[in-house]
Amino acid sequence: MVGRLLQPEIKSLIASRDFVGLRELFREWPPADVAEVIVDMDEQERVVIFRVLPHDLAADVFEYLEVDAQQELLKAMAHEQAVSVLNEMSPDDRTALLEEMPSVAARQLIRLLTPEERRVATALLGYPEGSVGRLMTPDFIAVDEEWTVKEVLDYVREHGQDSETLNVIYVVDDRGKLIDDLRIREFLLKPLEAKVSEIRDENFVALNVNDSQENALNIFRKYDRTALPVVDSTGVLVGIVTTDDMLDVAEEEATEDIQKFGGMEALDEPYMRISLFRMVRKRALWLVVLFLGEMLTATAMARYQDELAKALVLALFLPLIISSGGNSGSQASTLMIRAMALGEVTLRDWWRVMRREVQAGLLLGLILGVIGIIRVASWAIADERYFHHQPYGQHWPLVALTVGIALVGVVLWGTLSGSMLPFILRRVGADPATSSAPFVATLVDVTGLIIYFSIALVIMRGAML
Repeated sequence: MVGRLLQPEIKSLIASRDFVGLRELFREWPPADVAEVIVDMDEQERVVIFRVLPHDLAADVFEYLEVDAQQELLKAMAHEQAVSVLNEMSPDDRTALLEEMPSVAARQLIRLLTPEERRVATALLGYPEGSVGRLMTPDFIAVDEEWTVKEVLDYVREHGQDSETLNVIYVVDDRGKLIDDLRIREFLLKPLEAKVSEIRDENFVALNVNDSQENALNIFRKYDRTALPVVDSTGVLVGIVTTDDMLDVAEEEATEDIQKFGGMEALDEPYMRISLFRMVRKRALWLVVLFLGEMLTATAMARYQDELAKALVLALFLPLIISSGGNSGSQASTLMIRAMALGEVTLRDWWRVMRREVQAGLLLGLILGVIGIIRVASWAIADERYFHHQPYGQHWPLVALTVGIALVGVVLWGTLSGSMLPFILRRVGADPATSSAPFVATLVDVTGLIIYFSIALVIMRGAML
């Protein structure tokens, strides 16, 4: 916020070519604040700011920018500055940038790296897309279990500058295999002559390089860690993943699920960057599927058109019945999808969930059913008393009973369908978020009509039908 208030001053410094004043202004700013300020400036002003920033600060600021802004800056930067920024970036943030770029452009940028950074970048990009290997950084502190606390602290002072985090120190054997992780406080509170082997307890949690990022997110949630080590198939420590990386993954996962909840394919690019054709294609598929599903509603209504002709009053409550079933199904589906995402329920819990949702569906249906009966009865009595007109005919008690029982059945079915569909999708290997609110509502619309008219045929036969 403060940075944005200073934007006029920053623009004035750029216009007057006061680069010394500009450098001094930004020197003490956090990188995130600098990034927030320059994101609203035009390309040339961004380039000017990056040219006056110290190399380390420029690289840190660059990491806070969106990928499209990073790409624009790289194109506008001088060759030497682009090389400096790329080599100073943390490996995991650099991998995220290279992932989003066309393969030809990514290869060109990799050639700009130093041999050591090029080796790191190539190794990280060699892991499967969406895996922990793409997310980790190889910058960490690893020590031997035979070292003393003094040797560990001396090593941290000498090599800690390049580490992603110093909160956790990793203990490895002579082959690099992870055998423990210890918080830095353990070393600060122990005598200098104590050995690492006397402190460690071999109680640690590690990720595998081929684990999915979603699985890593669940492990972070479960163990509440600021960083987790990453090992290969032989148990050798190859990198670490930190909380800031997980926050990005959580945001991506939440965005993807929210987009699927809306009844569409998840966008794999930011809204303003994705092409119109690709966005329409991702939205059109589900719209067509939902449209074809709703056509079954018309088919179901055609099947009962004779009943509708005899008791047209039934049509008055169709929106009420259909929307109640769809709403209850959407509620249950959303609850289950989120519970699955948080690990609160698993496939083994389907029977417990079903029993719970049957009870919830019955109670919710009874609540709406009673309200529906009161609604029909109160309108019928009031209209007849004050306007000498009966909107629902002389058999309005049967109409009220039909509406009430139908609401119980439709809400129960909607709740049951919405809660079980995510389990079915997870069982066949699909994303439970695909069972979005529009999809569940479409499914319940068709079945809700059948339930409604079937109940009407039973209750009103011989009277109105």
